Amino acid sequence: MPGKQIEMGAESRLNTRLKGKNTLTHEEQWPIVRNYYYRVREYRHQIKLRKDNMYTLRTLPGDDVRQIMWRFADRFDLQMSVQSARSIARSVVAKLVAEGARNTHEWTDQKGELLTTFDQSGLTALFMDPHQGGFIEGPKNLALSLVTFELSWVDAGAATCSLASNLALAPIHEKGTPEQRDFYMSKCVPPQPGEDREIWRGAFALTEPLPYIGVDTGVLCGKATVAEWKDGEEPMLQIDKRGRFITNMDFANFVTAAVESNDDRIKGSFMIILEEGDEGLFDRGAPTLKMVHQLSSTRDPVLNLKVPANRIIGGYEIVDGVIVPKYNHSEIIGAVFHRTRIPVGLMSSAKLLSAVEPVIRYHRNRFRGGDAAKEGSPRYDKGIQNNEDALQRLVDVWASGEAGCSLAFAASRLADDFDSVEKAKESHFEAEGITSPRKQIAVLRKLQDQVVELIDLEYTPEGERNQARYDELRSDTLIQYASMEALGAILNPGVKLWNTGVGANMMREAVSLVGGYGITEDCPGFLMQKWTDTQLEATYEGPEAVQRRHLTMTMTSEVFQATLSAWARQMERAGADVPGLGGFVISSAMKLWQWTLKYLQNSTDDAGRKLFHNKRQGVTFPLADALGWLLGPYCLASDVMELIEKGPMSPTLADGIDDLTGFYKDLCHVQAARAAGEVARICTELVYGFNECKGQCSRENLKEFMELKARVDMCMSGSRNAKDRAGNALAEVMIPEALDYPI
Repeated sequence: MPGKQIEMGAESRLNTRLKGKNTLTHEEQWPIVRNYYYRVREYRHQIKLRKDNMYTLRTLPGDDVRQIMWRFADRFDLQMSVQSARSIARSVVAKLVAEGARNTHEWTDQKGELLTTFDQSGLTALFMDPHQGGFIEGPKNLALSLVTFELSWVDAGAATCSLASNLALAPIHEKGTPEQRDFYMSKCVPPQPGEDREIWRGAFALTEPLPYIGVDTGVLCGKATVAEWKDGEEPMLQIDKRGRFITNMDFANFVTAAVESNDDRIKGSFMIILEEGDEGLFDRGAPTLKMVHQLSSTRDPVLNLKVPANRIIGGYEIVDGVIVPKYNHSEIIGAVFHRTRIPVGLMSSAKLLSAVEPVIRYHRNRFRGGDAAKEGSPRYDKGIQNNEDALQRLVDVWASGEAGCSLAFAASRLADDFDSVEKAKESHFEAEGITSPRKQIAVLRKLQDQVVELIDLEYTPEGERNQARYDELRSDTLIQYASMEALGAILNPGVKLWNTGVGANMMREAVSLVGGYGITEDCPGFLMQKWTDTQLEATYEGPEAVQRRHLTMTMTSEVFQATLSAWARQMERAGADVPGLGGFVISSAMKLWQWTLKYLQNSTDDAGRKLFHNKRQGVTFPLADALGWLLGPYCLASDVMELIEKGPMSPTLADGIDDLTGFYKDLCHVQAARAAGEVARICTELVYGFNECKGQCSRENLKEFMELKARVDMCMSGSRNAKDRAGNALAEVMIPEALDYPI
């Protein structure tokens, strides 16, 4: 709106307010007149922002934005699941937190309302296939991640409570026999009208030896022996398992437990299903004295049960009088964690996005009610948001949350796509009689050149691509599997490492933005509880060291390196095609990281010891952290480009799409610059840090590194302008009058 029209409109409203009030004294009229001048000044400021290309965000992003960016705009089933989870989170869950349900370690009847609500809303059946009582056909990683996002928006403990039974079922779902899969999945679906049965719920007892937890995933405290083995009958096994930090144990009807043989008649390790009614001891144990995630049940069970051998997950065979499980516990864990790490990482990022609105509201209301902030003044309207620091620190929180969510949902979509490809791969090898994992790896290794070729074509613009060759390679199940498996082996631990580790630090920043109010129980948005919860999320399904170790083993593969090179080229094109996105800085940081990896793999320290080695975690772990920083901005940039392409076609977004995409480009640019800075810092320390400076630190063999690092620095051009624009947008965005859940 032109400035003159704004002033005329404001003046008209002023005259309306003064009409018939000629009897008012000068002192009584002055606040009205002063408010008029403040409004005019604010309108002029908004026009100046637009003239200076400083985008103004109209409202906080809603479902129409998220559905496009996270690629479920055409999935009505997922949209309904999101609405169900959101309704529960912002009513039942929020009410429990507000009423202090988190203040006890015990599982109470009050907390038990969650289970009933999950059953009634359909969330309990989300993991199952339709023939088992579910309602979504096919893989459900994206569905579970979306539900986790909505529940974690209010309380991650409630999200854990929802996911825990699915985690117990995951070993059965991934590696169980068809009979095991259908039996237990069907048992865990709420009874339908006319059915007379109770719903079953499960718990997952993995490799957590007492007295410590999460120390070594290769160490098992569970033992299995043969209790009874009569000729022609099913062997009976005695399972002795003690667990720690086991979710759902207050009400679990069955446990999927990892154990190892303590008997010559059983080979190796395996996972087995233990039921509440089995002969022996099913002691749920004492409640874990945790201080976080109190809306989930956690206990330390003691299980000593006699069970039939057909409960071994995946089945077994008898070889020379020895029970040989089809899968060892590591194979099952690998298949499970390949997917289930993603929702846990997403919990922390969801919290960051949920903090934006409460922080804005707090900042704007901070000075209202005092004599120093008169209605209509900037101090009254904007409060702390008059200060640039508060705005830009919140931009950092928001950008981190967006990057983490983009990474997690990209990993979820890949997991869904990978599901059918993995099954097709297994069917292919079974038909060929190639059952040994080593033989399968040998076959896949021979296809490496074709896999790299597929990746190059995948990220080549369609107009420049050899489409016939691309279609030929994509139709090969093994080639497609090798490509997706290498990427999943990076994204899944990357989500868990970066989202929870950096997310915990950024959540502390969000709490600090509301000052002393942040450490109170009635802080808007439950920010204090969310901050403390992230500390536990960082240890779920393996602490950060486990994820770094995983990345250390997978990030050196030639297939992933080809993928990263393709990403760098893609981001370089995006830097030219989508100005302001930050594509150039992402691309330059990726190239710097790759150069550093190759340098470290081929270098030694002054003592002659190899730098890149699995025992030198002072080298490999920081490099894994640096890679984690790159993943989020890349996925966010991809999501923003999707919004730029699809947003104008949305009837609800088309009107303000330029402002919206301008803001998201700025967020992406801010996060890309932050990530590039972290990557450059880590790489510089690793390249120079193991060589003593003896008067001449500039070495000829590091010339390329210095050039790459200088390019990273130069490609940060404009990132601070982007932060200024994003901060100003936060000062102008409209928010609801009150949060949509109790505080």
